[in-house]
Amino acid sequence: MRSSVHAVIAVKSLGLAKSRLADRLPPHDRPHLVLAMLADTVVAATATPEVESVTVVTPDPRVSDLVHGLGARVIPEPTAPDHRTGLNSALAAAARAVRDTHGPVELLALQADLPALRPDELSGMLATAPARGRSVVVDHEGTGTVALLVRDGSAPLNPLFGTDSARRHIAAGAVELLGDWPGLRQDVDTADDLTRAVALGVGVNTRALLRELDMSRGRGGKSAVDRTGPPVSRPA
Repeated sequence: MRSSVHAVIAVKSLGLAKSRLADRLPPHDRPHLVLAMLADTVVAATATPEVESVTVVTPDPRVSDLVHGLGARVIPEPTAPDHRTGLNSALAAAARAVRDTHGPVELLALQADLPALRPDELSGMLATAPARGRSVVVDHEGTGTVALLVRDGSAPLNPLFGTDSARRHIAAGAVELLGDWPGLRQDVDTADDLTRAVALGVGVNTRALLRELDMSRGRGGKSAVDRTGPPVSRPA
């Protein structure tokens, strides 16, 4: 019998998102990019057979409207004193809400900015992970966490996202998963990250937005992303 998990994703207010992309995108474009990348992340997660549900925790009504339309559940973000603590408390709240609804299920915390994620990568990661305990997938830089898996219905999610989160998750007992999942590992914080994601092949929402932004700037304008080569075709 195939094991199923319930995914949780946290998204902060769009007005605070992706400030490190300021050299490539103006403030009014960054929220649109956040929404597009989130949409591609949620679409990939919901298309993964082993993912039973996706719950997004956010304070932003625009995020809520988007993910509702994609078939995900939304819960409000709990109040917290700072954004780093806020991310972890938001994910923990989402995890509790999932178990209040579904019982002692397995949990998967995902980053919201994985536009090149493919369902087969998530399936492969879940197949590789140990049948019990906690596992993490480290990001492309080797310091952050893009996925935290808890395969124990009685164990709390205990997310430790933030600076150097991979080391802290592993120190807390999580097993690092070493598979070849480039789309899963490619979160987007900087312009270079966005370029790498495009080269891997982003989902339809991010691809359409970047095309629209490039067209709005005109051929002589600065592109939303500096492509070093044609993007790799994204499998159907």
